[in-house]
Amino acid sequence: MTGTDDTRRFAALSARLTGFDEAALEGTGLAEAYRTVASEQLGTRRFERLLREEGLLDERTTGDLLEAARAVTYLWYTGSWPGPPPFVVSPRAHAEGLVWKAAGLVAPATEPQVHGSWSEPPFEGNGR
Repeated sequence: MTGTDDTRRFAALSARLTGFDEAALEGTGLAEAYRTVASEQLGTRRFERLLREEGLLDERTTGDLLEAARAVTYLWYTGSWPGPPPFVVSPRAHAEGLVWKAAGLVAPATEPQVHGSWSEPPFEGNGR
């Protein structure tokens, strides 16, 4: 299987886990990087199992599969792998974290701001 096929499968799994559609996830430009991180950190066997059982993940999922699903979700929302040891994938991953998109915000220190912009309510005065 090629990286592209794995990345598509990973995007489908990630959409199910995060609640964001595949287009939004691919729009971050990080799907391939996150697929690589998840595969390396989970190990090939567990990563493949997670991809294979994507359609079966639900509230009854337990054990290492649940932990793997949580780690991938955490990765997308924060731009970091939960560890051990935890690490930020890249500055861009932090900026593209779904936590900011879900809150309707821009990650701190990722866009130029004018003096005092912190005092304005979100969604007003920040160009969005």
